Amino acid sequence: MRGLQKAIAELCDSFQGVAGVLVRDLTTGAEAQINADQVVPTASMVKVPILIGVFDRLERGELAYRKPLAYEVERKYPGEDLLARFENGATIPLAELCMLMSAMSDNTASLWCQELAGGGASINTWLERNGFAKTRVNSRTEGRKDAQKDYGWGQTTPREMANLLVAIRERRVVSRAASEEMERILSRSYWSTEALSSIPPSVHVMSKQGAVNRSRSEVLLVDAPSGPFALCVATMDQSDESWEHANEGFQLIRDVTAAAWKFMEPSSPYAPPAGSSRFW
Repeated sequence: MRGLQKAIAELCDSFQGVAGVLVRDLTTGAEAQINADQVVPTASMVKVPILIGVFDRLERGELAYRKPLAYEVERKYPGEDLLARFENGATIPLAELCMLMSAMSDNTASLWCQELAGGGASINTWLERNGFAKTRVNSRTEGRKDAQKDYGWGQTTPREMANLLVAIRERRVVSRAASEEMERILSRSYWSTEALSSIPPSVHVMSKQGAVNRSRSEVLLVDAPSGPFALCVATMDQSDESWEHANEGFQLIRDVTAAAWKFMEPSSPYAPPAGSSRFW
């Protein structure tokens, strides 16, 4: 993957901040990477470990996937979440909470899911037990206040975050049935203007995005025609804190994904068509 390694290095060299990238060909195991083992903020990518924590409890019979849960307005998290628009006492099944957390990145739903998963400590125990040494939930987790100050809601590395999706794809997370359902959930992202915009919409992709002021990130597993590949881009300490489409972190995610697609699928070039900017 020397050509891809060179392209990624050039993109990261000009980035104003710290960037970590991992691209892995799942057929050959070959990788291209920059700072792939650098600990970075997860931002909303933390919702992948939270999702796993929920399914771990589902597998043990401690939660019911389709059972209605009663929403309390005290759960509302500041922002524009869909769940936060519910009236007090409205019901929603856990299955829909998981969808809102993953597809819409709904923070109100996500914090509720974290609680239902047994809290950050329970999720972190699963991560440690399964070989994820650096990925952790920090927010609302006892003993992790200092880590939260440094990294926010969660922390990971590009390699470990990509490995989580690979493990789900290989049906090694919780159980085969749980892994299949998690893949379905992670294949419905609403947020399509960064990495997903560099991949043809006909291609199946699992993904999760994350963004806070000085960090932009995305992890995905792409079922490309020539073979699947995993990719994670995560930034920290970036200078550009804007929330425009042209934010430097968002652009890096798009450019790295486009470079990976070009390398993996040289006979199937893709670029967003004219007029796509209307939908940004």
